[in-house]
Amino acid sequence: MSEIINQDRRRFMGAAAMTIAAARFGVACSGTEQMAAASEKLPIEGRLPSFRGATGWLNSPPLTAASLSGRVVFIDFWTYTCINWLRSVPYVRAWARRYKEHGLVVIGVHTPEFAFEKNVDAIRHSIMETGIDYPIAIDSDYAIWRAFKNQYWPALYIADGEGRIRHHHFGEGEYEQSERTIQQMLTEAGVSGIGRDLVAVEARGAEVAADWASLKSPENYVGYGRTENFASPDGPVVGKPHVYAVPARLSVNHWALSGDWTVERPAILLNTANGGIAYRFRARDLHLVMGPPARGTPVRFRVRLDGQQPGAAHGTDIDDRGNGTATGQRLYQLIRQPSPVAERLFEIEFLDPGVEAFAFTFG
Repeated sequence: MSEIINQDRRRFMGAAAMTIAAARFGVACSGTEQMAAASEKLPIEGRLPSFRGATGWLNSPPLTAASLSGRVVFIDFWTYTCINWLRSVPYVRAWARRYKEHGLVVIGVHTPEFAFEKNVDAIRHSIMETGIDYPIAIDSDYAIWRAFKNQYWPALYIADGEGRIRHHHFGEGEYEQSERTIQQMLTEAGVSGIGRDLVAVEARGAEVAADWASLKSPENYVGYGRTENFASPDGPVVGKPHVYAVPARLSVNHWALSGDWTVERPAILLNTANGGIAYRFRARDLHLVMGPPARGTPVRFRVRLDGQQPGAAHGTDIDDRGNGTATGQRLYQLIRQPSPVAERLFEIEFLDPGVEAFAFTFG
């Protein structure tokens, strides 16, 4: 349980990892020289752990150590509401398709952050939406997570044909290094005809890389256990219904509630219609992990940006007038600002009761 409780900022650390990686990447070698350097320097980080703890599998029968013997294995830890994983999945998807014929086995390990992410039907829907066709180990009990001593979403590990982990990366970025490592591991395993070129990715919607230069708003959970900068007068009233108000002015990266909400540790729940959330942010993209607790009870909502319809700044889950409907618990892309990106006041009003909100993420 301590591992689960201590996951406060692990998804946003993916963004930090990407920023650091971008600073280093300009001096990284490429082509043959990079392959030679990687061949000399890749350490042996331990043995590939078992996948016995999986609570289920999608796109594949259960995979075992025996079935993976002699194969280069790429493991990708993910959870379907994680924006950092969503922005990395175009690369993993492309690698799985390109190198499958060369013997690479890609395994996605879905380890949930929120309790609702244990729903197998929702995981199945997510892999259909993202076009994932490689094997998925469902790790709802964190058994595989603990076996790898993992701490991040996304996290990737690459094991060679002898079952030894030779490379890992936490968070977004360093995609060329990861693909060169795949190529090296396959070459060491005796595979020929791999080629030297890199994959071209097709990113769409929330999968598009963040605008790092303008990103000034970090991820923020809205349940009382992990939130920051809550600005409604008198603070949160925990565990019981309470009517909140938005102050006249919000500072950047501060947020507030309006209407009748119940604030719990993991999330906030709207008790009556026409409640809302206001958030002042600076980023190209704004996403909200939210949805009705039960499918079949859609919640309509309306988004405003600086008090106006979002127009060209609308995300993929609303129209240009700001209208949308939450039909399930997932990440919703609500704002994608065209250039120039500016500090904005985001407001969402829910026209029906019953929505749960978990976290804001930005890009």
